[in-house]
Amino acid sequence: MCDSCGCGDTNLVPIEVQQRILSDNERTATHNRHHFLERALLAVNVMGSPGAGKTALLEATARALAGRRLIGALAGDLATDHDAQRLQAAGIRAASITTGSACHLDAGMVHRALHHLPWSDLDYLFIENVGNLVCPAVYDLGQAANVVILSVTEGEDKPLKYPVMFHKADLVLISKIDLLPHLPEISLDRIVDALRRVMPEPRYIPVSSKTGEGIDEWVNCWLRDQETAVTPAHYAETGGRIRV
Repeated sequence: MCDSCGCGDTNLVPIEVQQRILSDNERTATHNRHHFLERALLAVNVMGSPGAGKTALLEATARALAGRRLIGALAGDLATDHDAQRLQAAGIRAASITTGSACHLDAGMVHRALHHLPWSDLDYLFIENVGNLVCPAVYDLGQAANVVILSVTEGEDKPLKYPVMFHKADLVLISKIDLLPHLPEISLDRIVDALRRVMPEPRYIPVSSKTGEGIDEWVNCWLRDQETAVTPAHYAETGGRIRV
């Protein structure tokens, strides 16, 4: 169990304490957001189960954006900096956030990690959250968008089992679609149907980090479209609010 939020167990963490934690988090998230907007930096919260393919997706993203965009990443895990090392090897300016026993990142962790990552000249900052389909959905980090990675190997009903995560997603990347020929019991159509039941405005892209399928749409269409959310003009029009 997460020792910072209690994972909703009110017997261990009283409601008023949870509210105070979230209130403090919101203030820090707003602080992060203003920093990102001042530098027109697109910050994306990347969430998903352990093994869904978050790190592999960012590696594929780095390959697709090589020479065109400068990208960075904060890689969250309970222990080790293995993912950050993989991202650095892929040419991403990356730092690790080890949470100990916390099952999610919060805005304070992101703020502190930014002091150890040169980020002011980045175009994109990907925040690879701890592998979990529950707690990460609750914590605002100051990001411009939420992206959930959902592997076809996880089954077709994950969106129905974890609706809060997918309800808050701006985009779902259905990963590892190269494995579908080996998974006759899994239907991409049924995964999409489950997403449509829980997402207010369903938006998804089937992708394979191995073959590159769908990566062009993710990088050159969806990510590029999000850049407008962090332009000075958009910032002025919305009074400092961004689309999440």
